Amino acid sequence: MKLLLKAAILNRKHWFLLLITVVSMFLLTLGSQMEMLSLGIIAKTGPDFFTLFGKEKEGKLEMVSSVNLSDVQQRWGEITSSPEAPLTVSEVNHYLDTHGGTGFIQRVAGFLDDHFDIHSNLVHLAFIIVFVAFFKAASLFAHRYSTKLVAIRVSRDLRQKYFEHIQSLPLSFYHEYEIGSLSARVTGDAIVIAQAINSMLLNYIQAPFAILSTLMACFYISWKLSLVIFVGFPVIVVPIVWIAKKIKKISKQMQKNQEGFTTVLIDFLSGILTVKIFAMEDFSLKKYKDENNKMARLEERSARYGLAARPILHSISSLFFVAVILSGLYFFRLGPAELLVFCGLLYIFYEPVKKFAEENNQIFRGIAAAERMYEVLSIEPTIQDAPNSLEFEELHESIEFRNVSFSYKDEWVLKNLTFTIKKGETVAIVGPTGAGKSTIVKLLPRLYEAQEGEILIDHKPIQAYTQRSLREKIAFVPQKPFLFLDTIRDNISFGRTFPMKEIELAAKRAHAEEFIITLPDQYNFRLEESGKNLSGGQQQRLAIARALVKKAPILVMDEATSSLDAVSEGKIKEAISELHGKLTQVIIAHRFSTIEHADKILYLEKGRIIAEGTKEELLQTCPNFRHMYEMMYQSEGQLTAST
Repeated sequence: MKLLLKAAILNRKHWFLLLITVVSMFLLTLGSQMEMLSLGIIAKTGPDFFTLFGKEKEGKLEMVSSVNLSDVQQRWGEITSSPEAPLTVSEVNHYLDTHGGTGFIQRVAGFLDDHFDIHSNLVHLAFIIVFVAFFKAASLFAHRYSTKLVAIRVSRDLRQKYFEHIQSLPLSFYHEYEIGSLSARVTGDAIVIAQAINSMLLNYIQAPFAILSTLMACFYISWKLSLVIFVGFPVIVVPIVWIAKKIKKISKQMQKNQEGFTTVLIDFLSGILTVKIFAMEDFSLKKYKDENNKMARLEERSARYGLAARPILHSISSLFFVAVILSGLYFFRLGPAELLVFCGLLYIFYEPVKKFAEENNQIFRGIAAAERMYEVLSIEPTIQDAPNSLEFEELHESIEFRNVSFSYKDEWVLKNLTFTIKKGETVAIVGPTGAGKSTIVKLLPRLYEAQEGEILIDHKPIQAYTQRSLREKIAFVPQKPFLFLDTIRDNISFGRTFPMKEIELAAKRAHAEEFIITLPDQYNFRLEESGKNLSGGQQQRLAIARALVKKAPILVMDEATSSLDAVSEGKIKEAISELHGKLTQVIIAHRFSTIEHADKILYLEKGRIIAEGTKEELLQTCPNFRHMYEMMYQSEGQLTAST
């Protein structure tokens, strides 16, 4: 419950809207009560005959079941000074007021008659009824619209806060949580939480006000008959509590299963090529079907308990209404108008009680969703800027790794690395798969944080610089490029406002322009999801162009030419060699042809630097490097010969 309140007051802008919502709830309840009262006034055509000519006990008139002529004649003389004169409404009302024979409805009708003459002028009565109808309609609209706005804005702010927060978390976070789980929380859970907040307002603000105010009105009409309410109240509450416990348990199971369901769907869509090539549609369908059936079974259980609440409570309340009507007519001698209003008020009294179960189900769903969402929101970023962080402007001297070690899930990926990259140098990192090459270049922009040792830039730890400024000055080309659902121009500029000339120059240097100019709309050509309407090599060249247009002093390339053909690779190699000495380059490559121009090569195995030096030096001093070089050279030579 605390998490739902936290979500509701997350933004102070919600406070005024919440106040309007609460006020509209109160006005709606008053409108419903006024509506019931107006029905009683319509039904109350005049003073009750059996009360007017009933028995007087302790100075008050009481309703009787029969009246004889002598009783009428005696009371007639008491009401009017002349027995032959006709009785008027004002005389009767005055007599009943002085002798305590007026009920609640009679007193309200008398008040309206004194001020608006509703008995002799039905137009006035019609205006009052119309006013009550418009009052309830306006309060109903205000209530529904304001609650809808609360849901929309709370959901919007939660999605915004969630996205901002996960952006601040390190890459290790994304290894622990599945994409399906994260996306389900930001889309589905935010809506469920917002709806639960509305249900909470109904159950814990409107319902108590409606129950208390209506109960007071019922006691005012007949305190004796109102005591019957307390007999039926526990009978209604017991099934509500039982059903709520069942729904809460099922809701948690449903939301947990939703994550697995979404993950299976995303896996299938992401790996559709593999599924079709291996003809494993049946396998994928079985996994999807199993998760889908689990979800359906949970939804059926939730529907069974959720929908059972209203019929059970309706049956109990119907029996209770029958008991109230019989008691009011035959034991407590209420008039038809008073009994009509009393039953109408009982409907207002029990309606929030009956809805309590349904709204409570929504609240418990919201609590489960809030726990899941705040599970992520409560994670503190492990990589944060120091209070007095500096802005990294330019690399002046060197990048240095000193005894750096890094582990992931208790497995050491890097062990005691020490090396230096001088400004303007091109350093290549090679080694077998799993040696830790990609981890090194991810530590540099602080995507991960080393557990031991330190990384220095110009003799200052990288923690001395802000993460943003550090990453702004590093251009990164990943092994698997990611392209957005946008134009080629916007994919290269990537959120920045580079002049078109610079974008075109970067595309030329990455040898991407040669295919861009053949496309419809050229630089305004719109890519499909993940750039799937381009080849792998074309995607890679756009990623390289994106890095080059940034003009960062440090260029990192992680297997950047792995998807390129030999001709394109040669062109990229030529473009990169032109940057030699102008940029500080860190290149990870399996193809040794792309690192021929490197000033220094680091050879890694199992997270350790085995050898360091130029290509010629490593060929002489490192057998493993020489073996890899010979194997790669032979492979590349065969490829060149075949082409």
